[in-house]
Amino acid sequence: MTIGLVAQPWWVNLAILVPVAAYFSWRRNPIPITVSQLIIVALFAASFGFVEATVVVYLRAASGLLPGYQGTLADVVRLTRQPQPIAVRELPPSLVGLEVLREAATMLMLLSVALLTPLRAKGRVAVFLWAFAVWDAVYYASLWATVRWPNSITDRDILFLIPEPWFAPVWFPVLVCALTVLAVLLTRATPSNANLSR
Repeated sequence: MTIGLVAQPWWVNLAILVPVAAYFSWRRNPIPITVSQLIIVALFAASFGFVEATVVVYLRAASGLLPGYQGTLADVVRLTRQPQPIAVRELPPSLVGLEVLREAATMLMLLSVALLTPLRAKGRVAVFLWAFAVWDAVYYASLWATVRWPNSITDRDILFLIPEPWFAPVWFPVLVCALTVLAVLLTRATPSNANLSR
């Protein structure tokens, strides 16, 4: 019996271990992060997730790769029922280069938010993972709200292009996001265990 991998390349499947490892690492020493810090980071990440989704819509529409695009968002929603292109070769080479730079800038922005928090390394890692999870979940929700894609959580998507294209069904990154949010929430220091986190 062969076990099929969900994502490609094979090592992308290991992303599911990140929130699990974080949870087991943090549960003994809770993360000293406040609810207000989580909310502020979530607001930034959610806003940025929406911006990223609109950029993707604009890039695909401008390059002719957005099915049903006829000038208005209502036309896009009405006519978009085809899967989004997942072949990187379908994108013009200049846009692939731009996408790689955009992805790198996205990671730097999310990392910067984590580095700006007045927490130690473990807390900053948690903030980065929290921001990344909220950003990615809102990204997919925004795509669905604006152009009704993905049609289902089984639709395949290009997750990243760095260092090479990553492919997976949409449910995979959404599951990793959900597990990451749970890991942070379940291991956050509460007033009763805050002294354990110092």
